[in-house]
Amino acid sequence: MNLEAISKQVINLVKKVGLLIKTESTKISSGDIEIKGYNDFVTYVDKEAEQKLIKELKKFLPDSCFIVEEDQSQETSPTFNWIIDPLDGTTNFIQSIPVYAISIALCNQEEIIMGIVYEINSGECFHAVKNGNAFLNGNIISVSIKNNLSDSLLATGFPYNDYSYMQQYLSLFKDLMQSSRGIRRLGSAAVDLVYVACGRFDVFYEYGLKPWDVAAGSFIVQQAGGMVTDFSGQSDYIFGQQIIASNKLLHSSFSKKVKAYFIL
Repeated sequence: MNLEAISKQVINLVKKVGLLIKTESTKISSGDIEIKGYNDFVTYVDKEAEQKLIKELKKFLPDSCFIVEEDQSQETSPTFNWIIDPLDGTTNFIQSIPVYAISIALCNQEEIIMGIVYEINSGECFHAVKNGNAFLNGNIISVSIKNNLSDSLLATGFPYNDYSYMQQYLSLFKDLMQSSRGIRRLGSAAVDLVYVACGRFDVFYEYGLKPWDVAAGSFIVQQAGGMVTDFSGQSDYIFGQQIIASNKLLHSSFSKKVKAYFIL
């Protein structure tokens, strides 16, 4: 399998679908918004983008299956599965806040071997394949080299429907506000992760995320020289709904802070 060749095809695809999403962003009205759950929304744009991605990706790897956000009735494969978020940051999209992205990962058995995150409004395409570098629009990227939390810029996401760890989260948030350079919340985990990969953020952490939120971005962080674990320091971050992604130098000290508040 030529991962580089497939990656180029996927990049061309996400740019085409990204153009569709950006064009439709000016046409969204309140009647186009469906409520999947508490503070969990979807639009016809999410659904159409997902359908287009599935149709074309199936051509690249005919025997592959899909783990997707909007159509969870899809069957999975024991070998190749695409993990897709057609519009990560739907609330931003609905509110015309220009931070949302397409996120696509390719998984071989249980191993991610390709990740692509396309930030639609900026036109920034982050991508990586197994045993390769991480790239932003064709240029090699790497994580930051900061080793002190006090000098570091962090990113997180606020829980929107899972409040089971709210008190722990707020206590940790208060600590980090006082012990770091600052904390940002963009509203797209895929974007947060690739910003760690290119050194804009030094650490990203969040709980309650789904595989399609983190699969591609976490892989790109690793290919850019970073480290990704769940809150307990293990590797169950794609399906385990907890993630810490860092530049590696900060990972140990940051993880200790998280463990001090999250009794897992």
